[in-house]
Amino acid sequence: MAALNTINPYHHHLPSLPKPISSPHKLIPFPFLFTKSCKKKRTWAIASLTEDREVVPVKKEAGASAKNKENPLSSKGSKDFEDVPLLPEGGGKSEGFDDPGDKERLTSRAINATIVLGFGTVAVTKLLTIDHDYWHGWTLYEILRYVPEHNWVAYEQALKANPVLAKMAISGIVYSIGDWIAQCYEGKPLFEFDRKRVLRSGLVGFALHGSLSHYYYQFCEALFPFEDWWVVPAKVAFDQTVWAGVWNSIYFTVLALLRLEAPANIFGELKTTFWPMLTAGWKLWPFAHLITYGVIPVEQRLLWVDCIELIWVTILST
Repeated sequence: MAALNTINPYHHHLPSLPKPISSPHKLIPFPFLFTKSCKKKRTWAIASLTEDREVVPVKKEAGASAKNKENPLSSKGSKDFEDVPLLPEGGGKSEGFDDPGDKERLTSRAINATIVLGFGTVAVTKLLTIDHDYWHGWTLYEILRYVPEHNWVAYEQALKANPVLAKMAISGIVYSIGDWIAQCYEGKPLFEFDRKRVLRSGLVGFALHGSLSHYYYQFCEALFPFEDWWVVPAKVAFDQTVWAGVWNSIYFTVLALLRLEAPANIFGELKTTFWPMLTAGWKLWPFAHLITYGVIPVEQRLLWVDCIELIWVTILST
């Protein structure tokens, strides 16, 4: 502003200037004065900006020019751009798109989905078509009314025909479903479960739990052949001490053998998990077994216990 104020008097009175007076000092022409003032102002502004801004010297890193040649997206070796991936030549697909691991995962997921949907479809079809031989002429209400009753009758007939095999089949299904639920609870997607682990758990349930439970409930009735009030609590106490300890040990040992673990590892796992699993069962089974030994008949007990096993097997599997 000082330069402009200096210019203004000459600018307004320039037309009425008197004739030049001879003086040792020459009068500076107007354009030259204006140019000189602007240069001074611009020089002062640049100098002030230079003083305020700290200049950091840039050091060239070794190989920076080579990186810039390899990656044209980088800007003078800047870290913000040097990690930007380049597209492969001849297409826009990334290198990991056709990863064999992704193909195996998709194949495994498809197999698991086929197994689950296949078995689910068969089970639901069997349950809903129990009366398909003679439901002609029935209304939908009659079909839905008699389907549960006739399924129960078919189950009782299977128990009478071959009780051990029927209970083995029920326990095998329950233990397989329980392990699948446990894997989903651990965070695995619905159709990305471990098939070998489900098969091992189902095999233990089919081969051991169903058959052993059949004979155990008969043994328990022979051990306490009384009808007094204390019989039910006594059966619950025996179940949750002796039988629970025996079965938990069998379950963990057989699963470890199916995983081909060393005997030392099996013993260490049993030693670590025996007491925590036994005490964890006391939070669930005593209340369930009050119904098991107080209300449910002997032949139907395993079915009731297997319904509770869906929760318990999930705990055992995790």
